[in-house]
Amino acid sequence: MTAPMLELKGVRTNYGPIEALRGVDVTVAPGEIVTLIGANGAGKSTLLMTICGNPRPASGSITFEGRDIVSLPPHETAKLGIAQVPEGRRIFPRMTVFENLQLGATLSDPAHFETDVAYCFDLFPILKQRRDQRAGTLSGGEQQMLAISRALMSRPRLLLLDEPSLGLAPLIIRRIFDVIAELNRSRGMTILLVEQNAYHALKLAHRAYVLAQGQVVMQGGGRELLANPEVRAAYLEGGSH
Repeated sequence: MTAPMLELKGVRTNYGPIEALRGVDVTVAPGEIVTLIGANGAGKSTLLMTICGNPRPASGSITFEGRDIVSLPPHETAKLGIAQVPEGRRIFPRMTVFENLQLGATLSDPAHFETDVAYCFDLFPILKQRRDQRAGTLSGGEQQMLAISRALMSRPRLLLLDEPSLGLAPLIIRRIFDVIAELNRSRGMTILLVEQNAYHALKLAHRAYVLAQGQVVMQGGGRELLANPEVRAAYLEGGSH
């Protein structure tokens, strides 16, 4: 079996007196799309933020490509090749689309810059049209495309996506998920996806974990969990297909 790219063992994370993660074990192998699903407050976003070093886990281990990263601050984890697209996008609204992409490329070899910008514009042609527009004036879907593109500019080996479909129109959601599949298929990019749209996420993922109250309560292949009656009842009944 291939050694995992990312491995969390017994991770516990606290927000003050609240235990947000309670002994979580998660592995992501190179080239996989792994998704985390669960209700609001299950600990999904906390898990992604803990990987990036903010907050730090109270206990447990996190390794990336065999290296312990528990004590690393966020900018150091970014240097290792981990990029996060946070919930709520968090683009720089006063900067242009192009300037946001420039910021994303800070850690990359400048020799790749033009190629990487062209790749992002191929993925999301609307961004090319909006190149010199302030990011804050973009639609929600366009901002999400920019947030993903900004992360890609760092040439990550592991891409963390936090609720990329949140608040978007169905047509845009389909485009976002198509791009995630394309990144994995054509670039072999390893992706850890947190997503409330369980149907789309499980359909896309090689493997999946279900989180509830800070713990992993179920895991398996994406299609396997998609067909699981418990998962369907809890997360898919009445969900958008």
